[in-house]
Amino acid sequence: MKDITITDSIFYIGADDKDIKLFESQYEVPNGMAYNSYLIKDEKNIVFDTSDRRVTNTWLENLEKALDGEKVDYLVVSHLEPDHAYNIGLLAKKYPKMKIIGNAVTFKILPNFFNLNLTDRKVVVKEGDTLSVGKHTLQFFMAPMVHWPEVMVTYEQTEKILFTADGFGKFGTLDTEEDWDCEARRYYFGIVGKYGAQVQALLKKVATLDIRMICPLHGPILKENLEHYIEKYDIWSSYKPEDDGVFIACASIYGNTLEAAQKLKEILKEKGAKKVVLTDLVKEDMAEAVEDAFRYDKIILAASSYNAGVFVPMEQFLNKLKERNYQNRKIGIIENGSWAPSAGKTMKKILQEMKDIVIIEPTVTIQSTMKPKNIAQMEKLAESMI
Repeated sequence: MKDITITDSIFYIGADDKDIKLFESQYEVPNGMAYNSYLIKDEKNIVFDTSDRRVTNTWLENLEKALDGEKVDYLVVSHLEPDHAYNIGLLAKKYPKMKIIGNAVTFKILPNFFNLNLTDRKVVVKEGDTLSVGKHTLQFFMAPMVHWPEVMVTYEQTEKILFTADGFGKFGTLDTEEDWDCEARRYYFGIVGKYGAQVQALLKKVATLDIRMICPLHGPILKENLEHYIEKYDIWSSYKPEDDGVFIACASIYGNTLEAAQKLKEILKEKGAKKVVLTDLVKEDMAEAVEDAFRYDKIILAASSYNAGVFVPMEQFLNKLKERNYQNRKIGIIENGSWAPSAGKTMKKILQEMKDIVIIEPTVTIQSTMKPKNIAQMEKLAESMI
């Protein structure tokens, strides 16, 4: 395990998974995944969350090494999703006097996963409760639906560390050298994005705390420039555009619609667009496309008609945006259809179910292949998007 120093009395005991291909069986993770877990050693020893089953052995070895012969007195369950909670039963059996700390919802859901006798082992905490374990004092804040109903975060008052469950997490192992923003953004909108209002509520709760370090359950421990990470979460959870630019999402069957999208990208650049990003929804990572849709303030949808609707990858993309409360954007539309174009109408129907979406009219309609008149129409569309 890479040596990760938190403080003299707080230890990292998590593990990297370099072999995983899909996180939650759907998100591509080319740089693997980190499953974070922490140990506070004091008069009472406290573990913060366990690990995914894929890294059980490594996690347990790290815990035992950090304990150095001591026992676990408390387990804080921040989040019951199996990638963090799989080993609760193992730990409860290994340390029969260990108490489990959670909130009322935690203990309502826990029996769904584990058949444990919690008599005299359950510590139920509520909003603002504190627990002293010696030099360290823990304070608990409820974070329902960020992104499960039982989620809570813990503030350690002495060393001023916030344990944030899935909040402020990212894809990638801890030894991956990469920009935090990109993979944290993809992680956020893929997993937490639907719950912006709940994230905003949590940010308000912890705004008055003196936070010197953030310890999430995925991704690196954040020790510097915390204002940057908090600002990003504020932007993402309030559904504000992050950057001035145009994102073109294309779903093309035979390549003709993609050719038009590529031509539009050229036109936008010629007209001075600051940033233009084109994604082929058929071939590229859908989670990356969702991330970029939320990142930029303008989006153009280009899609082929299909079965009197829209080509499936575009329909999937738009439904993912709708599920995540996509809003506050300006959108242009290009449709393609050989005899009865239906893509534009179908896309608009989905968009109309979203909040504060401005659709630029008219729709650019291509019949099979791009014609000079379509290029002229795209010139006008580009002018409306800059």
